[in-house]
Amino acid sequence: MTSRRISVRLRLTLVYGSLFFGVGVVLVGVNYLFVRDVLSRPSEAVVHGLPEAVAGLKATQPSVVSPPKDTVFLRAISDVRARYREDVMGSMLQWSLLAVAVVGVAGLAIGWIVARRAMAPLQTMTEAARRLSESTLHERIALGGPRDEIRDLADTFDSMLERLSRAFDSQRRFVANASHELRTPLAINRALLQVSMTDPGLPRQVRTVGAELLNANARQERLIEGLLLLAQSEREPAERLPVDLAELAESAMTSAPETTADLRPAPVEGDPVLLERMIGNLLDNAVKYNDERALVVLRTHRDRWGSVVTVENTGRVVPSGRVEDLFEPFRRLDRDRTGSSGGAGLGLSIVRAIAQAHRGSAEASPRPGGGLVVTVRL
Repeated sequence: MTSRRISVRLRLTLVYGSLFFGVGVVLVGVNYLFVRDVLSRPSEAVVHGLPEAVAGLKATQPSVVSPPKDTVFLRAISDVRARYREDVMGSMLQWSLLAVAVVGVAGLAIGWIVARRAMAPLQTMTEAARRLSESTLHERIALGGPRDEIRDLADTFDSMLERLSRAFDSQRRFVANASHELRTPLAINRALLQVSMTDPGLPRQVRTVGAELLNANARQERLIEGLLLLAQSEREPAERLPVDLAELAESAMTSAPETTADLRPAPVEGDPVLLERMIGNLLDNAVKYNDERALVVLRTHRDRWGSVVTVENTGRVVPSGRVEDLFEPFRRLDRDRTGSSGGAGLGLSIVRAIAQAHRGSAEASPRPGGGLVVTVRL
Protein backbone atom coordinates (compact mmCIF):
# COMPACT_ATOMS: atom_id res chain seq x y z
CA MET A 1 0.00 0.00 0.00
CA THR A 2 1.46 3.36 -1.01
CA SER A 3 1.31 6.36 1.33
CA ARG A 4 -0.44 9.51 0.21
CA ARG A 5 1.96 12.21 -0.92
CA ILE A 6 2.03 15.47 1.02
CA SER A 7 2.76 18.54 -1.07
CA VAL A 8 5.62 20.88 -0.25
CA ARG A 9 3.14 23.72 0.14
CA LEU A 10 1.19 21.81 2.80
CA ARG A 11 4.39 20.87 4.58
CA LEU A 12 5.56 24.50 4.63
CA THR A 13 2.15 25.55 5.95
CA LEU A 14 2.34 22.97 8.74
CA VAL A 15 5.87 24.11 9.61
CA TYR A 16 4.84 27.77 9.76
CA GLY A 17 1.72 26.98 11.79
CA SER A 18 3.64 24.71 14.17
CA LEU A 19 6.16 27.48 14.76
CA PHE A 20 3.36 29.90 15.64
CA PHE A 21 1.78 27.40 18.01
CA GLY A 22 5.12 26.46 19.56
CA VAL A 23 6.18 30.03 20.18
CA GLY A 24 2.71 30.86 21.56
CA VAL A 25 2.80 27.96 24.01
CA VAL A 26 6.26 28.97 25.20
CA LEU A 27 5.09 32.56 25.71
CA VAL A 28 2.04 31.37 27.63
CA GLY A 29 4.22 29.20 29.86
CA VAL A 30 6.69 32.00 30.61
CA ASN A 31 3.86 34.48 31.21
CA TYR A 32 2.10 32.02 33.52
CA LEU A 33 5.21 31.46 35.67
CA PHE A 34 5.99 35.17 35.79
CA VAL A 35 2.47 36.20 36.85
CA ARG A 36 2.32 33.44 39.45
CA ASP A 37 5.60 34.61 40.95
CA VAL A 38 4.48 38.25 40.96
CA LEU A 39 1.18 37.39 42.66
CA SER A 40 2.89 35.18 45.24
CA ARG A 41 5.45 37.64 46.52
CA PRO A 42 3.20 40.57 47.49
CA SER A 43 0.65 38.22 49.07
CA GLU A 44 3.24 36.59 51.28
CA ALA A 45 4.55 39.99 52.33
CA VAL A 46 1.07 41.11 53.24
CA VAL A 47 0.39 37.97 55.26
CA HIS A 48 3.68 38.22 57.12
CA GLY A 49 2.99 41.88 57.95
CA LEU A 50 -0.59 41.33 59.08
CA PRO A 51 0.20 40.76 62.81
CA GLU A 52 1.97 44.13 63.12
CA ALA A 53 -0.79 45.86 61.14
CA VAL A 54 -3.49 44.31 63.30
CA ALA A 55 -1.62 45.27 66.52
CA GLY A 56 -1.26 48.87 65.38
CA LEU A 57 -4.91 48.95 64.44
CA LYS A 58 -5.88 47.75 67.93
CA ALA A 59 -3.76 50.41 69.60
CA THR A 60 -5.02 53.35 67.57
CA GLN A 61 -8.67 52.39 67.00
CA PRO A 62 -9.83 49.93 69.63
CA SER A 63 -13.46 50.86 69.13
CA VAL A 64 -13.51 50.05 65.41
CA VAL A 65 -11.79 46.72 65.48
CA SER A 66 -13.17 43.82 67.38
CA PRO A 67 -10.22 41.56 66.81
CA PRO A 68 -10.66 37.87 66.43
CA LYS A 69 -7.95 35.49 67.31
CA ASP A 70 -4.83 36.06 65.16
CA THR A 71 -4.73 32.52 63.73
CA VAL A 72 -8.34 32.58 62.54
CA PHE A 73 -7.87 36.00 61.01
CA LEU A 74 -4.70 35.00 59.19
CA ARG A 75 -6.31 31.80 57.87
CA ALA A 76 -9.21 33.79 56.42
CA ILE A 77 -6.88 36.24 54.73
CA SER A 78 -4.83 33.36 53.31
CA ASP A 79 -7.96 31.71 51.88
CA VAL A 80 -9.02 34.94 50.24
CA ARG A 81 -5.52 35.35 48.76
CA ALA A 82 -5.51 31.79 47.42
CA ARG A 83 -8.90 32.16 45.74
CA TYR A 84 -7.92 35.47 44.26
CA ARG A 85 -4.69 34.00 42.95
CA GLU A 86 -6.46 31.00 41.45
CA ASP A 87 -9.01 33.25 39.74
CA VAL A 88 -6.31 35.46 38.24
CA MET A 89 -4.16 32.54 37.08
CA GLY A 90 -7.14 30.64 35.63
CA SER A 91 -8.41 33.66 33.72
CA MET A 92 -4.93 34.47 32.48
CA LEU A 93 -4.39 30.87 31.29
CA GLN A 94 -7.76 30.67 29.51
CA TRP A 95 -7.35 33.95 27.67
CA SER A 96 -3.75 33.14 26.82
CA LEU A 97 -4.67 29.76 25.33
CA LEU A 98 -7.50 31.37 23.37
CA ALA A 99 -5.07 33.96 22.07
CA VAL A 100 -2.62 31.19 21.07
CA ALA A 101 -5.39 29.35 19.20
CA VAL A 102 -6.43 32.49 17.33
CA VAL A 103 -2.85 33.45 16.51
CA GLY A 104 -2.07 29.84 15.50
CA VAL A 105 -5.01 29.66 13.07
CA ALA A 106 -4.00 33.03 11.67
CA GLY A 107 -0.46 31.68 11.38
CA LEU A 108 -1.69 28.69 9.38
CA ALA A 109 -3.58 30.98 7.00
CA ILE A 110 -0.60 33.28 6.62
CA GLY A 111 1.69 30.28 6.18
CA TRP A 112 -0.56 28.90 3.42
CA ILE A 113 -0.45 32.23 1.58
CA VAL A 114 3.30 32.63 2.06
CA ALA A 115 3.94 29.04 0.95
CA ARG A 116 1.79 29.62 -2.15
CA ARG A 117 3.78 32.69 -3.10
CA ALA A 118 7.07 30.92 -2.36
CA MET A 119 6.11 27.85 -4.39
CA ALA A 120 4.61 29.73 -7.34
CA PRO A 121 7.90 29.86 -9.35
CA LEU A 122 8.50 26.16 -8.75
CA GLN A 123 4.95 25.40 -9.90
CA THR A 124 5.61 27.41 -13.05
CA MET A 125 8.73 25.33 -13.75
CA THR A 126 6.82 22.10 -13.09
CA GLU A 127 4.06 23.03 -15.54
CA ALA A 128 6.65 24.01 -18.16
CA ALA A 129 8.40 20.65 -17.74
CA ARG A 130 5.08 18.82 -18.18
CA ARG A 131 4.35 20.67 -21.41
CA LEU A 132 7.75 19.99 -22.89
CA SER A 133 8.20 17.71 -25.85
CA GLU A 134 10.45 17.82 -28.87
CA SER A 135 8.01 20.18 -30.57
CA THR A 136 7.83 22.60 -27.61
CA LEU A 137 11.50 22.86 -26.64
CA HIS A 138 11.45 26.47 -27.83
CA GLU A 139 9.43 27.46 -24.74
CA ARG A 140 11.28 29.07 -21.84
CA ILE A 141 10.36 29.83 -18.24
CA ALA A 142 11.92 33.32 -18.30
CA LEU A 143 11.25 33.82 -14.59
CA GLY A 144 11.34 37.44 -13.43
CA GLY A 145 11.81 38.87 -9.97
CA PRO A 146 14.87 39.23 -7.75
CA ARG A 147 18.05 37.27 -8.34
CA ASP A 148 17.67 34.49 -5.76
CA GLU A 149 18.03 30.69 -5.59
CA ILE A 150 14.72 30.06 -7.39
CA ARG A 151 15.62 32.51 -10.16
CA ASP A 152 18.99 30.77 -10.57
CA LEU A 153 17.21 27.40 -10.79
CA ALA A 154 14.84 28.72 -13.49
CA ASP A 155 17.73 30.20 -15.50
CA THR A 156 19.61 26.91 -15.24
CA PHE A 157 16.50 25.09 -16.49
CA ASP A 158 16.22 27.50 -19.42
CA SER A 159 19.89 26.89 -20.29
CA MET A 160 19.27 23.15 -20.24
CA LEU A 161 16.28 23.59 -22.57
CA GLU A 162 18.44 25.60 -24.95
CA ARG A 163 21.02 22.83 -25.10
CA LEU A 164 18.31 20.20 -25.60
CA SER A 165 16.73 22.22 -28.39
CA ARG A 166 20.07 22.48 -30.20
CA ALA A 167 20.67 18.75 -29.72
CA PHE A 168 17.26 17.82 -31.16
CA ASP A 169 17.72 20.20 -34.10
CA SER A 170 21.08 18.59 -34.78
CA GLN A 171 19.50 15.14 -34.62
CA ARG A 172 16.74 16.11 -37.05
CA ARG A 173 19.30 17.48 -39.51
CA PHE A 174 21.37 14.32 -39.16
CA VAL A 175 18.38 12.07 -39.82
CA ALA A 176 17.40 14.10 -42.88
CA ASN A 177 20.95 14.09 -44.26
CA ALA A 178 21.44 10.40 -43.50
CA SER A 179 18.15 9.61 -45.20
CA HIS A 180 19.37 11.25 -48.38
CA GLU A 181 23.02 10.22 -48.29
CA LEU A 182 22.35 6.55 -47.48
CA ARG A 183 19.28 5.90 -49.58
CA THR A 184 20.57 7.46 -52.78
CA PRO A 185 23.67 5.26 -53.37
CA LEU A 186 21.74 2.12 -52.45
CA ALA A 187 18.98 3.02 -54.88
CA ILE A 188 21.59 3.65 -57.60
CA ASN A 189 23.27 0.31 -56.88
CA ARG A 190 19.93 -1.50 -57.05
CA ALA A 191 19.03 0.16 -60.35
CA LEU A 192 22.43 -0.67 -61.90
CA LEU A 193 22.21 -4.28 -60.77
CA GLN A 194 18.69 -4.69 -62.07
CA VAL A 195 19.59 -3.16 -65.43
CA SER A 196 22.65 -5.37 -65.69
CA MET A 197 20.65 -8.47 -64.85
CA THR A 198 18.38 -7.88 -67.85
CA ASP A 199 21.21 -8.73 -70.26
CA PRO A 200 20.36 -12.19 -71.64
CA GLY A 201 24.01 -12.89 -72.43
CA LEU A 202 25.20 -12.85 -68.82
CA PRO A 203 26.87 -16.06 -67.65
CA ARG A 204 25.11 -18.13 -65.04
CA GLN A 205 27.72 -17.43 -62.37
CA VAL A 206 27.42 -13.68 -62.91
CA ARG A 207 23.64 -13.90 -62.56
CA THR A 208 24.10 -15.80 -59.28
CA VAL A 209 26.46 -13.13 -57.95
CA GLY A 210 24.10 -10.40 -59.14
CA ALA A 211 21.16 -12.00 -57.31
CA GLU A 212 23.21 -12.20 -54.12
CA LEU A 213 24.21 -8.55 -54.49
CA LEU A 214 20.57 -7.56 -54.94
CA ASN A 215 19.63 -9.48 -51.79
CA ALA A 216 22.45 -7.82 -49.88
CA ASN A 217 21.41 -4.41 -51.20
CA ALA A 218 17.79 -5.07 -50.12
CA ARG A 219 18.96 -6.03 -46.61
CA GLN A 220 20.96 -2.81 -46.37
CA GLU A 221 17.94 -0.80 -47.50
CA ARG A 222 15.75 -2.48 -44.89
CA LEU A 223 18.37 -1.82 -42.22
CA ILE A 224 18.62 1.85 -43.12
CA GLU A 225 14.84 2.20 -43.27
CA GLY A 226 14.59 0.60 -39.84
CA LEU A 227 17.24 2.88 -38.33
CA LEU A 228 15.60 5.99 -39.75
CA LEU A 229 12.18 4.85 -38.58
CA LEU A 230 13.58 4.12 -35.11
CA ALA A 231 15.07 7.62 -34.92
CA GLN A 232 11.77 9.16 -36.01
CA SER A 233 9.73 6.96 -33.68
CA GLU A 234 11.61 8.10 -30.58
CA ARG A 235 10.32 11.64 -31.07
CA GLU A 236 6.94 12.57 -29.66
CA PRO A 237 4.34 13.18 -32.40
CA ALA A 238 3.97 16.85 -33.28
CA GLU A 239 0.22 16.37 -33.84
CA ARG A 240 -2.12 13.88 -32.19
CA LEU A 241 -5.29 12.77 -33.95
CA PRO A 242 -8.11 10.60 -32.58
CA VAL A 243 -7.80 7.12 -34.09
CA ASP A 244 -9.01 3.61 -33.33
CA LEU A 245 -6.40 0.88 -32.97
CA ALA A 246 -8.96 -1.64 -34.26
CA GLU A 247 -9.22 0.20 -37.60
CA LEU A 248 -5.44 0.55 -37.87
CA ALA A 249 -5.03 -3.14 -37.05
CA GLU A 250 -7.51 -4.10 -39.76
CA SER A 251 -5.54 -2.03 -42.26
CA ALA A 252 -2.22 -3.52 -41.15
CA MET A 253 -3.57 -7.07 -41.53
CA THR A 254 -3.40 -6.79 -45.33
CA SER A 255 0.28 -7.76 -45.09
CA ALA A 256 -0.57 -10.80 -42.94
CA PRO A 257 -3.88 -12.22 -44.20
CA GLU A 258 -3.41 -15.46 -42.23
CA THR A 259 -3.85 -13.57 -38.96
CA THR A 260 -6.68 -14.48 -36.60
CA ALA A 261 -8.20 -11.23 -35.35
CA ASP A 262 -10.37 -10.17 -32.43
CA LEU A 263 -10.73 -6.44 -32.96
CA ARG A 264 -12.70 -4.40 -30.45
CA PRO A 265 -12.81 -0.59 -30.27
CA ALA A 266 -9.61 0.87 -28.81
CA PRO A 267 -9.60 4.67 -29.27
CA VAL A 268 -6.39 6.62 -28.76
CA GLU A 269 -4.85 9.94 -29.79
CA GLY A 270 -1.63 9.86 -31.76
CA ASP A 271 0.07 9.68 -35.14
CA PRO A 272 -1.97 7.24 -37.29
CA VAL A 273 0.96 6.46 -39.59
CA LEU A 274 3.31 5.55 -36.75
CA LEU A 275 0.65 3.57 -34.89
CA GLU A 276 -0.22 1.56 -37.99
CA ARG A 277 3.48 0.94 -38.57
CA MET A 278 3.77 -0.24 -34.97
CA ILE A 279 0.99 -2.82 -35.46
CA GLY A 280 2.50 -3.77 -38.82
CA ASN A 281 5.86 -4.41 -37.20
CA LEU A 282 4.19 -6.59 -34.58
CA LEU A 283 2.52 -8.68 -37.29
CA ASP A 284 5.68 -8.88 -39.42
CA ASN A 285 7.67 -10.00 -36.39
CA ALA A 286 5.03 -12.60 -35.49
CA VAL A 287 4.97 -14.02 -39.04
CA LYS A 288 8.72 -13.85 -39.54
CA TYR A 289 9.62 -15.83 -36.42
CA ASN A 290 6.77 -18.35 -36.52
CA ASP A 291 7.07 -22.10 -36.94
CA GLU A 292 5.06 -24.75 -38.79
CA ARG A 293 2.02 -24.09 -36.59
CA ALA A 294 1.75 -20.62 -38.18
CA LEU A 295 -0.54 -19.19 -35.48
CA VAL A 296 -0.82 -15.39 -35.34
CA VAL A 297 -3.53 -13.79 -33.20
CA LEU A 298 -4.18 -10.04 -33.16
CA ARG A 299 -6.41 -8.48 -30.50
CA THR A 300 -7.44 -4.92 -29.67
CA HIS A 301 -9.60 -3.70 -26.80
CA ARG A 302 -9.87 -1.01 -24.16
CA ASP A 303 -9.80 -1.41 -20.39
CA ARG A 304 -9.76 1.04 -17.50
CA TRP A 305 -6.02 1.66 -17.93
CA GLY A 306 -6.07 2.47 -21.65
CA SER A 307 -6.22 0.98 -25.12
CA VAL A 308 -4.42 -2.30 -25.75
CA VAL A 309 -3.18 -4.16 -28.81
CA THR A 310 -1.84 -7.69 -28.38
CA VAL A 311 -0.11 -9.94 -30.93
CA GLU A 312 0.46 -13.60 -30.12
CA ASN A 313 2.34 -16.09 -32.25
CA THR A 314 3.69 -19.61 -32.11
CA GLY A 315 7.38 -20.27 -32.54
CA ARG A 316 10.45 -21.43 -30.73
CA VAL A 317 10.57 -21.39 -26.94
CA VAL A 318 11.82 -18.01 -25.69
CA PRO A 319 13.55 -18.04 -22.27
CA SER A 320 11.85 -15.60 -19.93
CA GLY A 321 15.18 -14.01 -19.06
CA ARG A 322 15.82 -13.17 -22.72
CA VAL A 323 12.48 -11.56 -23.54
CA GLU A 324 13.57 -8.04 -22.61
CA ASP A 325 16.63 -8.34 -24.87
CA LEU A 326 14.37 -8.56 -27.90
CA PHE A 327 13.39 -4.88 -27.45
CA GLU A 328 17.00 -3.72 -27.72
CA PRO A 329 18.29 -2.72 -31.19
CA PHE A 330 20.25 -5.50 -32.91
CA ARG A 331 19.69 -7.87 -29.98
CA ARG A 332 18.56 -11.34 -31.09
CA LEU A 333 18.24 -14.75 -29.50
CA ASP A 334 20.93 -16.09 -31.83
CA ARG A 335 22.35 -15.49 -35.27
CA ASP A 336 20.20 -18.17 -36.83
CA ARG A 337 17.10 -16.18 -35.84
CA THR A 338 18.20 -13.31 -38.05
CA GLY A 339 20.04 -15.21 -40.69
CA SER A 340 17.05 -17.27 -41.70
CA SER A 341 14.59 -14.43 -41.73
CA GLY A 342 16.69 -11.57 -43.04
CA GLY A 343 15.62 -9.29 -40.18
CA ALA A 344 17.77 -6.47 -38.84
CA GLY A 345 16.80 -6.85 -35.18
CA LEU A 346 14.88 -3.56 -35.06
CA GLY A 347 11.23 -4.68 -35.23
CA LEU A 348 10.38 -4.73 -31.53
CA SER A 349 12.72 -1.79 -30.85
CA ILE A 350 10.62 0.32 -33.21
CA VAL A 351 7.42 -0.96 -31.58
CA ARG A 352 8.56 0.11 -28.11
CA ALA A 353 9.88 3.45 -29.39
CA ILE A 354 6.52 4.29 -30.99
CA ALA A 355 4.63 3.19 -27.87
CA GLN A 356 6.82 5.31 -25.58
CA ALA A 357 6.55 8.29 -27.94
CA HIS A 358 2.78 8.02 -27.39
CA ARG A 359 3.34 7.80 -23.61
CA GLY A 360 2.57 4.10 -23.59
CA SER A 361 4.43 0.86 -22.98
CA ALA A 362 5.34 -2.31 -24.85
CA GLU A 363 5.93 -5.57 -22.97
CA ALA A 364 6.35 -9.21 -23.98
CA SER A 365 6.06 -12.57 -22.30
CA PRO A 366 6.82 -16.12 -23.44
CA ARG A 367 3.85 -18.04 -24.78
CA PRO A 368 3.25 -21.48 -23.27
CA GLY A 369 4.34 -24.05 -25.83
CA GLY A 370 6.64 -21.65 -27.66
CA GLY A 371 6.26 -18.25 -29.19
CA LEU A 372 5.72 -14.77 -27.82
CA VAL A 373 2.89 -12.55 -26.60
CA VAL A 374 3.57 -8.85 -27.15
CA THR A 375 1.26 -6.31 -25.49
CA VAL A 376 1.23 -2.59 -26.27
CA ARG A 377 -0.76 -0.35 -23.93
CA LEU A 378 -1.47 3.29 -24.79
